[in-house]
Amino acid sequence: MRGNKQKAREGFNPAVYLLFAAVTFAVFILCVAVGSVNIPISELLMSTIITGVRLPRVISCALVGASLAVCGCAMQGLLKNPLADASTLGVSAGAGLGAVTAIAFGITLPALPFAGTTIMASLFAFISLLAILTLAYTIDRTLATNTIILIGVIFSMFVSALMSILITFAGEKANHMIFWTMGSLSGSGYNNALLLAVTLVIFGGLLVALSRELNAFAIGEENARHIGVNVKRVKLLVLIATSVLIGVCVSIGGTIAFVGLVTPHMVRMITGPNHKRLMPASVFGGAVFLMLCDLVSRTAFSPRELPIGVVTSLVGAVLFVRIFYAARRG
Repeated sequence: MRGNKQKAREGFNPAVYLLFAAVTFAVFILCVAVGSVNIPISELLMSTIITGVRLPRVISCALVGASLAVCGCAMQGLLKNPLADASTLGVSAGAGLGAVTAIAFGITLPALPFAGTTIMASLFAFISLLAILTLAYTIDRTLATNTIILIGVIFSMFVSALMSILITFAGEKANHMIFWTMGSLSGSGYNNALLLAVTLVIFGGLLVALSRELNAFAIGEENARHIGVNVKRVKLLVLIATSVLIGVCVSIGGTIAFVGLVTPHMVRMITGPNHKRLMPASVFGGAVFLMLCDLVSRTAFSPRELPIGVVTSLVGAVLFVRIFYAARRG
């Protein structure tokens, strides 16, 4: 009885999550069935294009979208900043620099060929996030929205210049690196999907588990301390979890912007600001958003394919302006 009262008080409604799950599953089936090559419905389950190409790609899209969305939601809650996201803070750019460095210098592990890229991307994402927040705090101890975004833009430009230098001297690897920096999941396999799934369960689960603490941050760090929240521990856990998730996503799919910025805002209109509802819902919302963007990238100019990062940037840039305008008015 007490559990039911608690759920009611928090506005918990299982039907909402069932709806999110149903929509996600429907979009998943749509994205697997539709592509640049038309396949009869009767042959879907037996087609090698479906089982070998589209299925692992769509699974990877869903997992990357879910990971980036839950990261964006956590960073917005931690920083109390509606514009916080891996792309706007420059963290994705830092992860991209780490991955490009690994590709340029051939950094790999013998047992896991793609592990070198993943480790470098995660490490650079963590270092970038710490550097950006430290510099922003040094300039403005209130960590105002404009300061963080400005530092993020400057950092992204600096990282972009370093990446351009690496690409210039990359030789035969240059074409692969250029396409990869625009974001693409075209070469994703089941091994990539497995890595994404394990990372999302562990580190995404950690972020969801910190929902109560993120709610406490909304009333200020001092007040959060007074109600028993270990502020330093929560900050460190969020930074580590988001860095690993972003690093793994970037190492597999390249730089895919705005997913973590746009999705939580769209989902928040349905669930409200409570992170106990918002965080799990953002997982579904991010998966749906990126799967649909990938579908557009594959079919809009078929047989040519747009990098998925281009599609998310086009959509995200428009919504970013609207969110920024709304935040300024607020």
